[in-house]
Amino acid sequence: MRSLLLNSLLLMGLLSGCSSAYKNLQQSSGDVQCITKFRPQFTNTLYSTQVDVLKHHLSGLLFFKQMPDSSLRVVFANEMGFKFFDFEFTKDGRFVKHYMLDKMDKKAVVKTLRGDFELVLLRPDLSRATVKQDSNYHYVVVPTKKGNNYYITDSTCEQLERIEKSSKRKPVVKAWLTHYTTGVPDTINIRHQGFKFNISLQRVQK
Repeated sequence: MRSLLLNSLLLMGLLSGCSSAYKNLQQSSGDVQCITKFRPQFTNTLYSTQVDVLKHHLSGLLFFKQMPDSSLRVVFANEMGFKFFDFEFTKDGRFVKHYMLDKMDKKAVVKTLRGDFELVLLRPDLSRATVKQDSNYHYVVVPTKKGNNYYITDSTCEQLERIEKSSKRKPVVKAWLTHYTTGVPDTINIRHQGFKFNISLQRVQK
């Protein structure tokens, strides 16, 4: 009897572990383009920035600069001007690594940072996007190689609640862009769910 009970509990645990966090979403007929209004209008925008990776902490200033060719440069340096990285996101969707501090220049780190900033820039390919909903929120779902990106708003798509990068079953990265002023969020937070890799940005008013 005890063995049967243990086996039942184990089976329930396995089944719950395989359950998707998005299983209750219902297909909807909303407009996927509605999220484009939340795309940050970065020009020459400066943020006070904190980055926590495992046991390491970095702080400094992160600069978004719109270039004449419509590409966007993202540069992170400390207060003394010592540069950590310099990335470029081109108008046609390419990514260019101009510089990365040697100690940080690992393929996995660059890939993670690229993915994080692509979420924040909010330039998804909406050609295969769909709309889903639950009782509270509107979800624009963009398929990716390993899951989906979910752009989550209120039910009328007037306020961005958060962005989630997911595996097939659960979110692996969450991002919040809040308190927009003239098209630019004053606060940006990025949190990885499986390990400590967090980025916090607070806009510096010039």
